[in-house]
Amino acid sequence: MQPVRAALAQQAQFCAALQAPFTGALCRVLADAVPPGSQTGRRLAAWPGEPMTDALPMRLTGALHWLVRSARAPALAALYPPAAMPHDAALNAALANLFDDAELDGAVAAFLNSAPQTNEVGRAGALMPGLLVVAAATGLPLALNELGASAGLNLNMDRFACDLGGVTAGDAASPVIVQPRWQGPPPAALAVVARQGVDVAPLDASDDDVAARLLAFIWADQPERLARTEAAIALARRFPPPLVRGDAADWLDASLALADRVATIVYHSIAFQYFPPAAQARIVSRLAGVGGAASPERPLAWLRLEMDDPANPALPSIRLTLWRGQGAEETPLGHAHAHGKSVQWHGVQWGG
Repeated sequence: MQPVRAALAQQAQFCAALQAPFTGALCRVLADAVPPGSQTGRRLAAWPGEPMTDALPMRLTGALHWLVRSARAPALAALYPPAAMPHDAALNAALANLFDDAELDGAVAAFLNSAPQTNEVGRAGALMPGLLVVAAATGLPLALNELGASAGLNLNMDRFACDLGGVTAGDAASPVIVQPRWQGPPPAALAVVARQGVDVAPLDASDDDVAARLLAFIWADQPERLARTEAAIALARRFPPPLVRGDAADWLDASLALADRVATIVYHSIAFQYFPPAAQARIVSRLAGVGGAASPERPLAWLRLEMDDPANPALPSIRLTLWRGQGAEETPLGHAHAHGKSVQWHGVQWGG
């Protein structure tokens, strides 16, 4: 159990740094609160992978949040936000009560089978300005292709109301409001003419059980994220995002093609790190190969929000590579909070 305890302690620090004190406290208490003889305890002790790599702490907190949201764990629910921050002793007692119930214990153990797929809608606040750069630079409508799309909620980002520096990009009347703390010049406009996404395990947001699981993985002490995702799920039910099941590299090899008078965009957010190294290399190679055939009338863009900046390892960077017949144009666009709460735009002017 020591690797699990270490992962929970590390996750507690992440949560505290990302303004989720309740979830951080829950992780801290969980390190010693799961009885070794419980179904959940036995699963944790025998976990075959690396707990942090497998997001085991998020699986645990997601399982508990799922039980709370489905009104199956009232004693624990009484301690969840918006209640006052509980003492560790109260959390310990509530968790002991939960794991003493064989049915609830079994539900937590079973929930651990699924890796977290949060489909963070707030990241649209960092991705949307990247789309705007491509639209302004090419003067063309966009075809969106998302890798690691999960439920595809962000394939609808042009239907969100993204407030970027006081100017709204997307649909100003949208029920999905994305409003990061913005530093940088205001945006222009765009038009999306096609969209598609791929995921090894795509989720159908129209399924109530799937929607409940998506929401359970969002930290309970961040109600604005919950409300935004609920609105995005409702939007996805009105405009179902086209998704396919498959490996991202295989999908790009089979499906990526340029179109006349359209800017083709491949994008992903906090997903690339989870692709196997061989798949990462194939994706980079495929993009470079297709990009080599790009032109001003048939451009290709690769937009990503990933934790890939050695100078800021804990802060995701926003990067763009654009091919339009002049070789690969590499542009660092800025940095963003992991959940999209803030965006630091680094001097790229719209249309530049």
